[in-house]
Formats: sequence, structure tokens, C-alpha cells
Amino acid sequence: MTTRHRVAAAVAVSSVVIAGAHLIGATAAYAADKPTAPPGTEPSASAPVPIDSSAPGLKIPQGGTLAPAKVLDIAEVVEDLGGEQRRQETNQTVMMALQSEVLFPENSAVFNAQAAARIQAIANEINQQKATRVRVFGFTDDQGSYEHGKELSKKRADAVQVELAKTVTNPGVIFDVRGYSEDYPIADNGTEEGRKKNRRVEITFPRGAAG
Repeated sequence: MTTRHRVAAAVAVSSVVIAGAHLIGATAAYAADKPTAPPGTEPSASAPVPIDSSAPGLKIPQGGTLAPAKVLDIAEVVEDLGGEQRRQETNQTVMMALQSEVLFPENSAVFNAQAAARIQAIANEINQQKATRVRVFGFTDDQGSYEHGKELSKKRADAVQVELAKTVTNPGVIFDVRGYSEDYPIADNGTEEGRKKNRRVEITFPRGAAG
């Protein structure tokens, strides 16, 4: 196994939640026909603690004022050396992103030989966290037509959801399954390295029993 190098970073994230629905197999799986921003990426940090600007314990220079209170949603991001797998954790969720190349042949939604083991490992963690809702989102780069990318990213997300459902033990778990084509890139599509990162499937689930 390749030696992995871990990198930690803090990011602020916010988004709008949109949902749709359809049923796959024995577990519930929902998909939006025209999804917009990926749901579930709303800030999870608590509201700012009230501060009395006139409190005698505050050491503010004469004439100075407090800036408006703001809380950042802190996320820890860990990526392996080749960038094939990326893990992002907030205080409420875990997100695992797998590059499409480690799961599928080029321009295909059929798994390669190594895909099942990677997905089963994530499913085992979903079981450990006792998650009741799992989001599976597919993304492509900006090569080719947008509609082709949308179809391919959705088929890949569907394939991952079906494989997860084989190992996830909670019979009541709900899967949100989406395909976003080239929307919401995480790297520069102007380079092959960036396009590889953008061709991905993200699996997101709550930490602990907060599902």
C-alpha cells in the first residue's frame, strides 16, 4: 500500500438545501431531477457568543470598537498522497471523496476490481456512526457536454449507493443520490491534476447518532 501523507486545513462552507425523491432497491434513495447546490453543506457551527463591548475585562484601545461577531464552520481535511481519497470532517458530518479513477474505468459507471473494497470500508464507518441519512453525490470535470457529464455523474453515484447498501446494516437508512456534472469543482479544470480531483464521488453522513 502506498504511504499516505496527511494534510489538515480549515475551511468555511455554506449552501442551500434542495431535495427530490425516488426509490432504489430495499433502502430509500432520493434524487433531484434538477439539483442546484449540493444539500447538507450548511454551516454547522453554533451561533456567536454574545459579548458586552462595554465589559471592563475587555482590553480595547481607546476609541476602538468590536467587529461584528462571526463564527466559522471549521472542517478538518485529510487527503492521501495521490489525492485519490479525501476525508473532510466538521463537528457534525463526515465526507469521503473518492476520485472516479479509483472506482471506474474512463467514461464508465462500471466498477473496477478495487472499488468494492473501498466502498465497503466507508459503509462500515457509516455503520459505526449509526447514520440514518447518507448523501452520495457524483461530479465530473468540464470535458465533454454538460448533459453527458450529468448522466455519467448520476450513474456513478447510483452505483456507489447500491454498493453501500450491500454493507450498511441499518434497514431504515435514507440515501440522497445526485449527479452534478461539472458543477461545483474543487480544483482547476485547466489542468489534468485539477480535473482528476473534480471527477469524484462524495459520500457524506452525520457523525455519531445525530443522523
